[in-house]
Amino acid sequence: MKKQREPDQKTLELKRAGTLNPRPGSVSDTLFKENPFFDPKDLLQVRYEMLRRHNVEGVSIVDVAAKFGVSRPTVYQAHAAFLEAGLSGLLPLHRGPKEGHKLSAEVIEYVRTLRAVKPKLTTTACVQAVQEKFSITIHRRSLERALTSKKKPRNPS
Repeated sequence: MKKQREPDQKTLELKRAGTLNPRPGSVSDTLFKENPFFDPKDLLQVRYEMLRRHNVEGVSIVDVAAKFGVSRPTVYQAHAAFLEAGLSGLLPLHRGPKEGHKLSAEVIEYVRTLRAVKPKLTTTACVQAVQEKFSITIHRRSLERALTSKKKPRNPS
């Protein structure tokens, strides 16, 4: 069985920062193949160089997309993001919900009322009560975070 190599410190840091290129092998640009300064694992560097090639050197979008292993729409999106926000626009956006989208003000108020009546009520029991009353499934930690949050809960849509 082949032993897997441990990732180097730079790869670990790129992954932690969310800028690790998921497909570094698809980057075929000569700079990234010949010059050790250019790292195909660094997504921010790849996107910046991709835009520089097009905007400064005049390489066509089709050729740039092929050399950097992305689709043409990705090049256009990166260009628009760069124009709007500069270098930080090239950073990947966080995916998924940004907050507890199921936990409306009504649900939080219901749980707080339950806890006011029965102070010893567990979070798991509150989750079950919410599921029965509102027919939604929520995670125990989401409810705990929402109850301790100082932010105002969102209003139901």
